[in-house]
Amino acid sequence: MAKLLTNKTLRIELISPESIMISEDAVMVLIPGEMGDFGVLAGHISLSSSLRPGVVSVHLPSGEVKKIFVARGFADINGELCSILAEDAVNVNDLNRTEIENTLKALQADLDIKKDDPVRFAHIQRQIVIMEAKIIACTQPSSSLNVKNSIETGADHS
Repeated sequence: MAKLLTNKTLRIELISPESIMISEDAVMVLIPGEMGDFGVLAGHISLSSSLRPGVVSVHLPSGEVKKIFVARGFADINGELCSILAEDAVNVNDLNRTEIENTLKALQADLDIKKDDPVRFAHIQRQIVIMEAKIIACTQPSSSLNVKNSIETGADHS
């Protein structure tokens, strides 16, 4: 068996207004930053980033990958802790594509009606971006990625 490239973990805490979504140790966390996706390992340099709508992938020491959709928020990272405060967060497995597509259609119809109200128009546009990101999250493969094999072999399974 290949030697582990890392056996270090960091604490991930993902918190939404409704609940603590995740509070556990992880080998790696992939985060949808406003300026692009980035990965976090134990010992990561301190960093703060705003988040765009997308999926936070939490790779556990067991090889399990937990995927949480975040609508927006902030990430604060230091060597031992990755804290994510999300405006809205939901387990990717709980997303209902049909419901999301219906909401998206309704928002697009509202967008045409609200063209004269710039504040409402901007709010609807923001909701459309979130619904489109949720649809993308629904189409990504589920937790089939096995980070333990990637770390053991150095292979890239993305």
